[in-house]
Amino acid sequence: MAKRISLHEFQAGLARRLAEARDTRASAFLGVQAGKRHWLVDLTEAGEILAVPPLAPVPLSEHWFRGLASVRGNLFGVVDFAAFHGDQAIAPAGHARLLLVGVRHNLNCALLVTRALGLRSLEDFELLPSSPDADQPWIGDQLRDARGTAWTRLKVADLLNNSRFLDAAQQS
Repeated sequence: MAKRISLHEFQAGLARRLAEARDTRASAFLGVQAGKRHWLVDLTEAGEILAVPPLAPVPLSEHWFRGLASVRGNLFGVVDFAAFHGDQAIAPAGHARLLLVGVRHNLNCALLVTRALGLRSLEDFELLPSSPDADQPWIGDQLRDARGTAWTRLKVADLLNNSRFLDAAQQS
């Protein structure tokens, strides 16, 4: 027979669990690899991550703008995040994933990444000295994990507001 608890005990337990979940989420990041670089995306900024659906190419667009993807009937512009940074283009197969980053900002934008690397906590990283790059304001803190791998925090809002990122039309 199920144990009976009072409504007050239930609410107190629920409030405690929600507070613990909020504390955990506050320091949680999604690790992704795009080309040779490792990125950390704050979970509050990261949207859904999914296998790469078929991409419809867009003529006269930059090489890093891979096209449009239909995700549950909604069109998303897909940016090859490695190619956007001058790295080799990502093949949209195998371990490659789409990270829907613009939903929270009312933009249907997805980043094509080489692979998802799972959840990470900031406590697992050492902050490295770095200076902001005015040309790439989406590049946040530089970090290193215990294995010596370099990571970069992605500032999604700054990326989505950057004129170079928003202008995918092929430059003459």
